[in-house]
Amino acid sequence: MPFPFEVPFNQVKADLDCFVDEMFAALSSDFLTMPKGKGFVEYPVFEHGYEELKRVTGGFRKLNVEVIVEAVYRVPITLVVLRAMLGFTPPEWAYVAKEETLVDVPQGAARTLDRNARMNPLTPMRMKNGITDKRIHALIKTACMLLSETVLQASGVLHRLDKVDTRDGLKSLQPIVDLGVPYAMLLYERFLGRPFAGHRDSVSELVGDVLEASIEAVLYGSGISFRKTKRAERVNGFDQAPDSVIPDEFNPQIVIEAKITEDDGTARDKVTRVQHLCELSTQGLQPGDPPRFEVIACIAGRGFKVRREDMKKLILSTRGKVFTLANINQLIECSQLIRFKTR
Repeated sequence: MPFPFEVPFNQVKADLDCFVDEMFAALSSDFLTMPKGKGFVEYPVFEHGYEELKRVTGGFRKLNVEVIVEAVYRVPITLVVLRAMLGFTPPEWAYVAKEETLVDVPQGAARTLDRNARMNPLTPMRMKNGITDKRIHALIKTACMLLSETVLQASGVLHRLDKVDTRDGLKSLQPIVDLGVPYAMLLYERFLGRPFAGHRDSVSELVGDVLEASIEAVLYGSGISFRKTKRAERVNGFDQAPDSVIPDEFNPQIVIEAKITEDDGTARDKVTRVQHLCELSTQGLQPGDPPRFEVIACIAGRGFKVRREDMKKLILSTRGKVFTLANINQLIECSQLIRFKTR
């Protein structure tokens, strides 16, 4: 069975379900694996920070702000361990710190501190007595306060600190630390997220880059001029900028949308985005007139394999020009891109 981009569009419409099956077969999912990316913290490094924090607090029996601040400057990853104990994201920690200490800790600053600690986890930082030092003190002071208090649970709500290690303040930590429970591993998994969602969110762009890099390699290999747009960029003639325009936005002949998703709900939104580009290509034209530009969809991920109707819409709106990583090598020969091939 050929792919929909290999046959005349009338044939695609006549046997649409079979072509949907063929596209489903060509889609693969890599949701079980993720790129580590820059700033990924290996467990031994995280554990080193945990042990340092455990040491300076006497096994989490006494939380002294200044002592912990010194530990963070000495072993920066300790800051990330402390955040994992709270179970907060950097922006959440920043918000609570501002509320409790009245020190302005912007969310962007909190993200930067967290990222720097992950990028250079064991490289000591220099204390400069500037705004950054004040923010670090505010974050740690807030953490010490929250970790020392008993959570007062109101009826009908769930408190974020109502966790096994923070429910009763420092008393919650003692059984975990003293009984030899691998608390560092629990914190490490919490740091990575539900499960690993914190890391998955941080490398989502890297996952998408795999598909975009494959498209670019094909275009470069054929000597095709193209304009790759930036995130949230405004492009003349488009109310939503496509990922790539051939040869450029001033004379668009072909647009390429690269979409990857492991979630069927997100897949539906991305199909709608491609459909909108197809509508733009025929806007103001008479029935039967050829589109002003060809729309090509390059997709990856199991999200596109869930709803058959979504795949049908994608195939019909692009007139069969739907490619996956499995057949991206046919992108040039089976589309209008062949007109722009120079090598």
